[in-house]
Order: sequence, then structure tokens, then C-alpha cells
Amino acid sequence: MTATSKPLLLIVEDDLALQKQIKWSLDQYESATANDRESAMLQFRRHAPAVVTMDLGLPPDADSVSEGFRLLEQMLDVNPDVKVIVLTGQNDQANALRAVALGAYDFFAKPFDPDLLNLTINRAFRMAELQAENRRLEALHQPDALSGLITRDVEMRRACRMIEKVAPSGASVMLLGESGTGKEVLAQGLHQASKRSGKFIAINCAAIPENLLESELFGYEKGAFTGAAKTTVGKIEMANGGTLMLDEIGDLPHFLQSKLLRFLQERVIERIGGRQEIAIDTRVVCATHQDLDGLIKEGRFRQDLYYRLAEIVVNIPPLRARQGDAVLLAHAFLKRFAQEQRRGSMTFSDEALRTIEAHPWPGNVRELLNAIKRSVIMADTARITREDLALPGAADDDASAVAGDATLDLRTVREAAERSAVVSALARTNGNIAKASELLGVSRPTLYDLMHRLAIQ
Repeated sequence: MTATSKPLLLIVEDDLALQKQIKWSLDQYESATANDRESAMLQFRRHAPAVVTMDLGLPPDADSVSEGFRLLEQMLDVNPDVKVIVLTGQNDQANALRAVALGAYDFFAKPFDPDLLNLTINRAFRMAELQAENRRLEALHQPDALSGLITRDVEMRRACRMIEKVAPSGASVMLLGESGTGKEVLAQGLHQASKRSGKFIAINCAAIPENLLESELFGYEKGAFTGAAKTTVGKIEMANGGTLMLDEIGDLPHFLQSKLLRFLQERVIERIGGRQEIAIDTRVVCATHQDLDGLIKEGRFRQDLYYRLAEIVVNIPPLRARQGDAVLLAHAFLKRFAQEQRRGSMTFSDEALRTIEAHPWPGNVRELLNAIKRSVIMADTARITREDLALPGAADDDASAVAGDATLDLRTVREAAERSAVVSALARTNGNIAKASELLGVSRPTLYDLMHRLAIQ
């Protein structure tokens, strides 16, 4: 919608005379009309209006108003932010209140004052604009604690916003994702955003033998067992006042799960061989790539411990699902390793970039990092080629991506295609607007407009 165009209003009214009257009294808006539920949904999907006025009594069930409630629920399912103003009969306040409880913005009893309706619609449009702007700003915002995390992917940015929201609380956080997706990076960002004064301590539960893991976590007193020559503080105690990350929590032995559960409940520990309880104030963050629900069903992981650890669950998408991030990260890693190896300024060939885009990256960011580091070391020239990467060739997935898209809504499909093209072009050109606009075949102002509309930073 441009500054000179009228905002579009959908008017749903089965009384054609009243429909014309409403449209005439609201001539400052561009209007689309419908007189039943099916035509209303067709218009709603076609125009995606921010504000709708609708009569609850729609045919064929004008008396029971069930069609009106059904239409209201369908519109809110498609767009939960739509502002629906319900028009009801003079003695139908109960149904009006029910509509508001379901999510309607406001209601008016017939006959209504056109000026009051006009004022309410104007406020509804203003509210929709403010909410849209707020969502755009939220999409552009990334927490300072995670400023080192490089991504343009919507789902990854959503995970970052979850980390930012939960950071000030003391809630335990469970990070779920494949190996190599950056769970520890997010855990460190959570610790920094929490402003806790203590240290960030991480321990990999799968990397330490079972007979040593207990002493690593809880510490031990001098003489507690053979070889315990001095009192040693455990990782939990070291993280007092800070954050403790338990990586690969799914591999924690069953006998230690009970001890960890007691610590989470009581917030005290006892060192091995000790008799004194030590109060601990630490934020616990866990991470795993395993299916904990499956482990619980098999009896290998305690359900009560899971509920203690998973107060907030953050799902981290794999690299192959993060649109444009593989190339974006590749540019950053190339600059980093070229400086470390003193190779000067290095670039990727077009074939190398296409190969990076097409590779599924089963090892995620860790695999990408190793591939770029290896290619920097092994490359004969300052230009990284496909052969230097030593990765499988790129496959054309465009047709399968379109075929696999479940939605047939053209507005949604077009926006997704535009986002994919812009993000990919920015990734390939390493954020160079001039080169990206040339690659896309548009002017720089057009590209800036696209980035603004699609909330791409």
C-alpha cells in the first residue's frame, strides 16, 4: 500500500441494501464486499485486508449465526492479526461478546452510528499498521549477545529472539538440534544476555567416562577415593553465579540423573566424600541432538528430569534448512581463515558458491567451517574453486522445492520466492548491494524496497 492509495476494507453483509449503505458511508476506504462465508473467504484470501466488518447472521444459517462464527474463526486462522468488527442485532449482545472472546476486534449493534463505526475502523487500521511495524522491527532486531552469530534465516532469528526473551529469567533452557548447528554459541549468548556475574562453564556428558563424570560435575573431598589427593571443585560449583551448560544431556548415566534432579530441586550439592551441603545459584542450559521423548519411553532418561531441564525449549534448524546461510557463513569463514593463514584476500568462484548452496551439509556449521579451512590451506590460488572444496556437485532442487511447497496461496508463494532470491543474492555477493541488485536484475532502490518489505537486514 502506497502513501496515496486507500486502505482496503472487506465488508461482509448478506443484506445487499445495507451492504451498499456501509460501503457508501465508508467511501474513504477501498472496499471489497461479500454476502456469504465462502465468498468472504475468497475475498479475504485474495486481498488480505487488515480490517473486516462482518454480520454474524450469514446465510444459510442466519438465525443461528453459526456461519458467522465459522467465518470469524477461519479468518483468524489465516491471519491472527486481522481486525474483525462484528455487526449484530440490537438484542444480540451475548453473541457479540462471544465473538470478541474468539478474537474479534470490536462489535456494533444495528442500527449503528456511521461516524462511530468510521472512527473504530480508522483506529483498527492504525492498530494494524503499528503491529505490522513492530513485527518488522522485531524481525530486524538481533540481541547484542548474539551479534557474532551470522544468519539471515527466519527460523534461526526466531531462535535468537527466544534466547533474548528468556535470558533475564532463571528458567532452565533445552537446546535441541543436530550436531554442529551452534548450540554452544547460543548457550554462550544466553549467558551473556542474562548479565549473570559468574562464569559460563560447559561440560560434554558424552565425552567423559561414567566413573569420572560424577566427580567432574559435583567435585570431591580430599581422601574421598584413591587418588583424591586434594579437595577439587566440580563444574556445577564452578558455575555458581553463572551458567552451566550440559552438552549431550541424553548421554547422562541414569544414576547421575537422580543426583542432578535433586540439585535442580534443592539447589544444593554435596561433593563426593563430603557431608556438607553447598548452596549453588547457577543457570542450567542443556543441549542434545537425541530424541529425548524416545529415550524416556525406553526408560533411559527420567521424565521428571526432562521437565526440570526443558522449561524453555529452543529448536535450532540444521544448516541445510537455513536459506542463504551456508554461503553467508562461507564468506565469513573464508575471510577469517585467510587472515589466519596469511593468504591475503581470497574469493570464491561462482561454481564454488553454487556447490556450497547445493551441498546438504550433514555436519552443519562444523562441517562447513572445516571445509573452508581446508580449502584455504590447500588452494593454489587466491580464488577458491569447486575442486578446492572437495564437495559433491550442486543439484538443481528448484523444481522439487516448488513441488514440495504445500501452500497454493499466490501471495505467500510469491513472497517466499522473492525472499529466497534476495537472500541468496545477498549471500553470494557477501552483502554487496550493488552486485546483488545486478545479479537480481533490479535497481538498487528496488532492492532496498524489497529488503525493507521482506524485513531482510
